[in-house]
This record gives sequence, structure tokens and C-alpha cells, in this order.
Amino acid sequence: MNIITRKYYADKVDSWIGKEQIIVLVGQRRVGKSYVIKDFIARHQRESDANMIYIDKEKRSFKFIQSCDDLDTYIDAHLDADRHNYILIDEVQDIVGWEKSLRSYRTEDNIDIIITGSNSHMLSGELGTMLSGRYEQILIQSLTYNEFLQFHNLNDSDDALWKYLNYGGLPGLATVGINDDEKVWEYLSGIYNTVMLKDVVERHSIRNIPFLHNLIAFLADTAGKLNSASNIAKYMKSQGVDTSTNAILSYMSYFAEAFLTAQVARYDIHGKKLLDTLGKTYFGDIGLRNYISGGERHGDKEKVIENIVYHHLIYLGYEVTVGQLRAGEVDFVCRKPNRLIYVQVAWIIDNEDTVKREFGALQSIPDAYPKYVISATPLLRSADYEGIRHLHLREFLTHGFE
Repeated sequence: MNIITRKYYADKVDSWIGKEQIIVLVGQRRVGKSYVIKDFIARHQRESDANMIYIDKEKRSFKFIQSCDDLDTYIDAHLDADRHNYILIDEVQDIVGWEKSLRSYRTEDNIDIIITGSNSHMLSGELGTMLSGRYEQILIQSLTYNEFLQFHNLNDSDDALWKYLNYGGLPGLATVGINDDEKVWEYLSGIYNTVMLKDVVERHSIRNIPFLHNLIAFLADTAGKLNSASNIAKYMKSQGVDTSTNAILSYMSYFAEAFLTAQVARYDIHGKKLLDTLGKTYFGDIGLRNYISGGERHGDKEKVIENIVYHHLIYLGYEVTVGQLRAGEVDFVCRKPNRLIYVQVAWIIDNEDTVKREFGALQSIPDAYPKYVISATPLLRSADYEGIRHLHLREFLTHGFE
């Protein structure tokens, strides 16, 4: 098995080894959490004092580990007091009471723990309280554009960028290949159905499955647009589907818990506060979003690019909200400790009206923080427009804001 090291995540995981913290890898199914663990094993098992205790709950051979007692028995049988023990568990949420076991092992000498889960609420509520201050959560996302080039052995080009925008960044596509449309969409169909079945339908005992698919299709069609649960409910009713705002909110939270989507709140730039109403939905992998929407469509390019930019901003470590101005909207307000930037996203900027619309929103912000417009305008080289930096999408995806 050929494992490609995703250096960004390898370095993050390694940085928490020996810190007495449980390392929790979270993210949508098939984004590569398991391979981050397998890569860790491959890199560290060469160490003379390393003892790897690996449990993969998606394998039948570990089906017998159902509870924390089963987990304790298995780990105790494989611990080596004379070596450094690494406990690695894939899809840990399938073990009842796992947190009770791991909280105890975390305090023992010569033990580090790495686990994965496909549900964002695996550390919520009472469980989060039990492990409070004892874990470091790392979000694993689908491949960045640079990783996509590496996994598919491609050079940076218009064709490579188009394939990334169309097919997305699920690592498994490297095995399937991206030269046959039919195979790509079949693969994405299988991933979508698995996520919906295991992480939404089964986990939340959903009965109205047709409505579930209708809702996710609506969210895919309106990705990057301001929406509210009440507006969605009104639209559904206009289409003859009787539903409620509470039902919409619940279903949208299930999608977000499974990392299929992300709900992004609005931020009042003038008032400097979060707003309760309206927000935007983005998809964890653009390939899945395109599959749900029916594949490549000419009119989707701007929302696809905005979705890609949003997730790359998250990858770069920013906390991202949608900016609300009195006279309009700024796509993204991005924060890090001691850093704030504003980002506007466009497909092509090729006339004065577009320039006024995209740059004008940023010009109306009354502060001196850095402002960027990111677009796929052909032949664009990075340039300044009245103090606002204009970056080509490819430059942003390969070099960030450098």
C-alpha cells in the first residue's frame, strides 16, 4: 500500500506527541483520516522503542471490540511496559464508552493516543466535559489543490485546476483515476450514499429519506448564498413539501455533524458582532457538492470557486464568517490571533461594473486591515487596485496570501 504523507497533518500530529493529550482526527468519511494514522505508523514504527496498538473499527477483525471493557482488555493485552505505546483507534465512536478507557490510559507513562471520528459531536456535551482540556482536535479536510496535484501526479495547469474544481479532493480518487467521468461520479455517488446512510440516516433514525435528499440538493444548488431555515421551509412548501423550520434546522445540523456541509454565520462589520439570522452553506468536498447538483454546470463556477476558497481559508488556519455591511456583503471575514483580513471572491473580473462591485464592497470597509479579491480571471497576475490585492485563484491555492 502506497501512502503519501500529507505533511501539514503529519506535522500537526507529531507536534502533539508527548504532550499528554488525546489527538482526535475528525472529518467527513473518506477524507483520509485513516491514512493520516497509517502514515503515522509507517513513519514511527521504525523507532526501536515504538509499540503500535492499532484498532480499525471498520474491519471485521475488530468487530468484537464493542465496549470500553472490550477495549481495555485488548489494549492491556498489547501494552509493552518497556516501550513507548501508541494507541491508535479508527472510527472510535463505534465503541460504547470509549472515552472512559482513553481518559485513563492518557494519564499513564509512555502512552500516546490518536483516534479518528466521522461525527463532529463525538466530543460534545457530557463527553466533551469528561475529556475537557485533555484532547487536541485536528480537522482533516479533503485534498488541497497542491495535494491534489501530488496525489494525481499532475503539473499545475488550467486542466488540472478544472479537474480539481469539478471532481474535488477526496484522496480515494487517486486510486479510481480522474480520466473517466463515469468512474469518478460512480465513486462520488458511493461516498455520498455512505455518508448519508451511516452518519445521517442511521445515526439520527431518519425516516423521511426523500426529503433529506431534496434538502441536500437544495443546499448544493444554493451553496454560497445567504439562507435561513425559515426561508428554506417556505421554499419547500411552495414546492408542495410540508415541513417546519425546526425540521430544517435539525437536518442541516446532521449534515454539518457529518462534515458533509459547513454552516457559516454572518458578521456585522460595522457593529463588530455575529448576526443570528441568515448564513451560508458550503460543502466539505466540492466534488460531492457537484455530484449532488448533477455534475459540471456552467452557471455554477462562481459558487464552486467560493466553496473552494472557503475551505482553503480554513486550511490556512482562519476562523471564517460572512461579512455584512450596511450596503451589501463581503464574502469572508477571516481571523487568526492578531490578524484580520477581508476576502471577496469572483469568477471573472473583466469590466468596470464588475470591478466596482467586487472591489467596492471592500473599499467601503472603514479600517486598514488587508483586503483581497480572488478570481479566476484569465492572464491575471497579482496586482493592487487602490490598496486591495487582486490574486488569481491558482496563486491563492498554491501560495496562499504570500
